[in-house]
Amino acid sequence: MSVTHALEADDSTLGVLLRQDPELAEILLAERRRQSTTLQLIAAENFTSPAVLAALGSPLANKYAEGYPGARHHGGCEIVDVAERLAVERARDLFGAEHANVQPHSGSSAVLAAYAALLRPGDTVLALGLPHGGHLTHGSPVNFSGRWFDFVGYGVDAETGLVDHDQVRTLARTHRPKAIVCGSIAYPRHLDHAFFRDVADEVGAYLIADAAHPIGLVAGGAAPSPVPYADIVCATTHKVLRGPRGGMILCGNDLAERVDRAVFPFTQGGAQMHTVAAKAVAFGEARTPAFAAYTRQVVANARVLAARLAAEGLVVTTGGTDTHLITADPAPLGVDGRTARGRLAAAGIVLDCCALPHADVRGLRLGTAALTTQGMGEREMETVATLLAGVLRGTTDPAVARDDVRELAARFPPYPE
Repeated sequence: MSVTHALEADDSTLGVLLRQDPELAEILLAERRRQSTTLQLIAAENFTSPAVLAALGSPLANKYAEGYPGARHHGGCEIVDVAERLAVERARDLFGAEHANVQPHSGSSAVLAAYAALLRPGDTVLALGLPHGGHLTHGSPVNFSGRWFDFVGYGVDAETGLVDHDQVRTLARTHRPKAIVCGSIAYPRHLDHAFFRDVADEVGAYLIADAAHPIGLVAGGAAPSPVPYADIVCATTHKVLRGPRGGMILCGNDLAERVDRAVFPFTQGGAQMHTVAAKAVAFGEARTPAFAAYTRQVVANARVLAARLAAEGLVVTTGGTDTHLITADPAPLGVDGRTARGRLAAAGIVLDCCALPHADVRGLRLGTAALTTQGMGEREMETVATLLAGVLRGTTDPAVARDDVRELAARFPPYPE
């Protein structure tokens, strides 16, 4: 689409950008075309609502607001104070938490603040090992977590792919960690928060739930909540929750002051008030029956997709999924994870690689949140699995599959209006 045609056809906000900075506008249009003509299977991505996008592009982006409502370091914060209080109130109500901090700029920022609130450099932390699905903030040597704290990694069972509870308890008793982290970026099953709470209590540790991936399912009632069990819950506001890119922290009143001071002034400066407002929008949307139905469909789609991928010959870890997330080994189809990702990208199927537990190879990580937002259901998941397997097996040319992907994406545009 040319700049002229886009200007005639598009909304006023992009129209302004097209007139003022057509070079950048063309980049944005190109990204919108990419999102609209390919299949977004990255487990950490989703499509926000137009209302969330509107808040992100609002005048609140202009306001500096260091501090918290009623105690800012800048004047003129009366209106943004109302926005942040609304976001906090909605987050507390949505997740049944006593306290919420909605200022973290990302999930990693939320985890950093949680550690700052509870730990001191050199403290021992027990978390899921990175080769088994742990996040960078769970002890990677290239991350602040691995440089500042002594992480001990637990893993998953080699046969079932499920968290090895016996190992968790043994390691906790041996190392007596100051905190235990339950959470993963590549674990497709529900975590047993009650078990982790019991182990934490036994060894006198704090329990931190890193719920970045499942928190949206929790909001819709499609996954168990960590809030009643964890001392601190860290999460993102994008992914399944379908809000702006950002983070949040949930905790009890006993840790509220420590958490707030760990976010500001210890780890962050001024809050991004346009993002805070967009979080409030997303929390409001997540309280609706429509969102609850959406999360149930996300899980139903993931289960169908996982089953179909297994039928096509991929090895699906844990034998399936409870969530939006699937991890699988494409080796039986003759390709490794990195080669598979590139081949699928050429066909317009966008997903990630991930480490596979107990294997020295990379697998695939994919999710159903974005496709479900577009309105796709179980039938479309079967189509996606067939396309994906055909491309990996080499029986379908990526260029041919690309046409099928465009046709499917055109039937389910992310922003129909």
